[in-house]
Amino acid sequence: MQLYLASISPARLTLLRSSGIEPVIVPSHVDEDAAVAAAESAAGIALGPEDTVALLARAKAESVWRDLDGTNGLILGGDSVFVLDGMIYGKPHTPEAALERWRLQRGRTGRLYSGHWLIDHRSDGSAPGAVGAVASADVTFASDITDEEISAYIATGEPLKVAGAFTIDSLGAPFIERISGDPSTVVGLSLPTLRSLVRQLGYDWTSLWNRSGDL
Repeated sequence: MQLYLASISPARLTLLRSSGIEPVIVPSHVDEDAAVAAAESAAGIALGPEDTVALLARAKAESVWRDLDGTNGLILGGDSVFVLDGMIYGKPHTPEAALERWRLQRGRTGRLYSGHWLIDHRSDGSAPGAVGAVASADVTFASDITDEEISAYIATGEPLKVAGAFTIDSLGAPFIERISGDPSTVVGLSLPTLRSLVRQLGYDWTSLWNRSGDL
């Protein structure tokens, strides 16, 4: 069973590879801000973090599903946001925004939400099945992180490209004091959640293993 990943996230790719899965990368090209704005306009209310990541994970998976033709496999869309003091934070994009966030979250605990949407894509013309779920984990940052460390970390460029402006699987890991919940959720893809979704669609998790050298 082939897994198609509707994401160009290096962290998600590395996570799947370490689990014995070599996915096919298919960028989704979803305008995230526009998708959220349209959903909020239709609902008449601002979306919470769980609804936001669920919406965007589904939009990404469905975008790739529309692009694929004549292939069989599972299509995975994912999205993540970080919440602190009730505010939703995605990727900071600029050093100034990343600096502001790190000064705010230093020594404190926030929650990382990761949304998942999995489509059973079939080439026989039958209607695809689809399931989704949101996972979350609490992240506590060290209180003794210096301004110099923050500036050096931001200068690497890594925090500009990830939700919450931090990673736990790369340069940001030493600044994280504690994680409550599934650590892979904070990477951007909850492996236990994905396994559950695969089983809901009627497949064994091990049917996705295709990196024989890792098994």
